[in-house]
Amino acid sequence: MKPNRWAALAAAALTALAVHTPPAAADSLVPKGFAPASTSWTGPSRGFVLGFSPCGKPGWCASLLSTTDGGKRWLRVGAPPISLPDNHNQVKLVVIDEHDVFLSDGTRLLASRDGGGTWSGVRLAGVREPFYISKITESGSRVFAMVTGFGSPSTTTLYAGLSGTRVLLPVPGFTVTGSATYGDVATSGGVQVSMGSDYRVQKYWTSSDGLTFAAAPPPCPADSSALLSGIRRGRVLALCSGGPGTPQPGATVRRLWRAPKLGGRFTGTEQAPILGINQSFSAASPTTATVAAEGGGTGFLHSTFDGGTTWTTTVLSGRGVCLNDLDFPDERIGVVVDGLPDAEGGSAVYRTVDGGITWRELVFG
Repeated sequence: MKPNRWAALAAAALTALAVHTPPAAADSLVPKGFAPASTSWTGPSRGFVLGFSPCGKPGWCASLLSTTDGGKRWLRVGAPPISLPDNHNQVKLVVIDEHDVFLSDGTRLLASRDGGGTWSGVRLAGVREPFYISKITESGSRVFAMVTGFGSPSTTTLYAGLSGTRVLLPVPGFTVTGSATYGDVATSGGVQVSMGSDYRVQKYWTSSDGLTFAAAPPPCPADSSALLSGIRRGRVLALCSGGPGTPQPGATVRRLWRAPKLGGRFTGTEQAPILGINQSFSAASPTTATVAAEGGGTGFLHSTFDGGTTWTTTVLSGRGVCLNDLDFPDERIGVVVDGLPDAEGGSAVYRTVDGGITWRELVFG
């Protein structure tokens, strides 16, 4: 199937898409030409956006913005010492609370303990290049990072350390090897770690405190990989997907799987739409979840509101680069970043206030 026909096939299931009217008085502290790269929210109204704007040298300068009213007004709270990478990796922002903030361009990890005012580097002990940091998060007193090395064979390893440390260490026993390896970690409501290789091996651990882990039944069948979401009202949700590009280029077979409690056994639901390659996944409630996917130069948000029985698809934009940072800080409010600051189509942050039924573009300045 040709990629340019996908949007037509999804049109029957489209939900509404709109753009916010710019605020009457934009904050003058927002840099001119600001383009978002990553967003992280600590609550439905409290959010942060890392972005870049044109400047002299090196050409793009980073700024960290914050909002307390859901994106109506923005304040500039810092200028992190990080650049847009030449390989077009996302520069990812992770805000734990008002004090603890992380930044990564995939190979460099920075931490701030004063809300983004000052930054220090965090080293991954023993890591070998080339590698990619796919996830950074924190639970209680521990910081976790999921790191994939692209050697032969590939390895994916969970790193951890105490909050405030400048060195993260490999967690013994939390490594997988193979031709292709992957992993995810989620910390909302309890810590979950999923790791796999070659769509044949899958491992899964859970912890209530981030210190002691127990092996548990994996969320997905061995022939699929897992993207984890936080625990919602006691229920545990995961997106289980086959290899990208199957059954056709630009497509992914995927299903929502759920467990009744942390460490419980997962069961699957009906197949979700296959359009696009997975970019990110998040659940708003035990029955409401969204998959962000890209395919054929188009961004898709596949959402279910009945636990995976039926799905609707929003065609978000034609930027066709990536959809990152999909997250629901509560059951109605969600956000996602579309595109990259230096991509031809630019970038934007979209927000939903109805659990993923409609999405609106936020305006900066």
